[in-house]
Amino acid sequence: MKMNIPYHKSHLSIEIPDENFVCALEPAQQGEGMQGSQEEIVENALANPIGSPKLEELVAGKKRMVIISSDHTRPVPSRVTMPILLKHIRAANPEIDITILIATGFHRPTTHEELVDRYGEKIVNEEHIVVHRAFDDEMADLGTLPSGGKLLLNKVAIDTDLLISEGFIEPHFFAGFSGGRKSILPGIASGTTVMANHCSEFIASDHARTGILEGNPIHKDMLYAAQQAKLAFILNVVINAKKEVIAAFAGDSVKAHEVGCEFVGKRAEVKKNPTDIVITTNGGYPLDQNIYQAVKGMTAAEANCKEGGVIIIAAACNDGHGGESFCKMLTEAPSPRALLDRFAKIPRNETNPDQWEAQILARILDKFTVILVTDMCDPEMIRGMHIQHAMNFDEALKKAFEIKGKDATVSVIPDGVSVVVR
Repeated sequence: MKMNIPYHKSHLSIEIPDENFVCALEPAQQGEGMQGSQEEIVENALANPIGSPKLEELVAGKKRMVIISSDHTRPVPSRVTMPILLKHIRAANPEIDITILIATGFHRPTTHEELVDRYGEKIVNEEHIVVHRAFDDEMADLGTLPSGGKLLLNKVAIDTDLLISEGFIEPHFFAGFSGGRKSILPGIASGTTVMANHCSEFIASDHARTGILEGNPIHKDMLYAAQQAKLAFILNVVINAKKEVIAAFAGDSVKAHEVGCEFVGKRAEVKKNPTDIVITTNGGYPLDQNIYQAVKGMTAAEANCKEGGVIIIAAACNDGHGGESFCKMLTEAPSPRALLDRFAKIPRNETNPDQWEAQILARILDKFTVILVTDMCDPEMIRGMHIQHAMNFDEALKKAFEIKGKDATVSVIPDGVSVVVR
């Protein structure tokens, strides 16, 4: 079996012996979407908002507004969406003062070059853009989350007349789905708030998994945060493997998001068929820039891998580990199991930065052997995090067969961040 899988800004050509290959988990509806060009799909969503007045009505009479927009780690096609949003806003209220607030969450600040890559020179040069910093920015105290953590959000978003957001919806490995309320928490939240929401107890919950919203304690906190922030309107898109808009949902931050999640859930669902070896990716650039993000693709493979099996993930990780504390937790732990035991004893309000990502990775490493395929990242650092490394796919597959035997069964999840394995 030969196929191409996403890797960085291109792809890897891989070959699996026919006698070992079992299946490729790809959604049946992968190519389906709404009718029209990307721009037409977005325009139609704005013309038919779900559970909300049109954006033009919300903008009318306002002096200031904030548009929350995703950062460099998210493949939101803002070159399509942002110009359309700005056009509609200024058509209704030419004098309104607009701030674009980059929702970095717990990530590093987005660079000028990355902003230009996302929006183009014109928007970067002409619009007022603020990059959220979880520990450095001034925060507004909005009380307490349902979980008991403090709700501290970026003051830029709170001290305004109208707050809206743009983003995209995809399966998310512990929030159920991305988009909607996630632009607030963790998007523009204080590090203190993010850590309380991402505590070990919640991350360990069986409801904090890909494609699950009902009973998800992390989702519950996020909904509350968006409500308190007065997130008035969202534009969330769904994209295909080429990062093109195939669907868009606009309107009320809860109702429009729910409709979008239902669309994505049906489109992304694949039937579980466990194998000894599972090959996956993080969907290529920009989501495979670091190990921190690549954990997402690993969780899809986790759901389809037999106990004691091998997960091979192709991810460039050209930006390194993606989080100093995340890396340090793994490298300083004698074993993934020891790290899990330590996390279980940490109270909610004492969560460490990036603990959640380390916890999920440790959970996977405790059950499976993980081989990371990359020729753009330091092998010693990778091995120090209890992950095996391979420079190319053939090397990784050879290692996997050495571990599981020449008759091992193999499945492929070409894009691990775009599926819900059930």
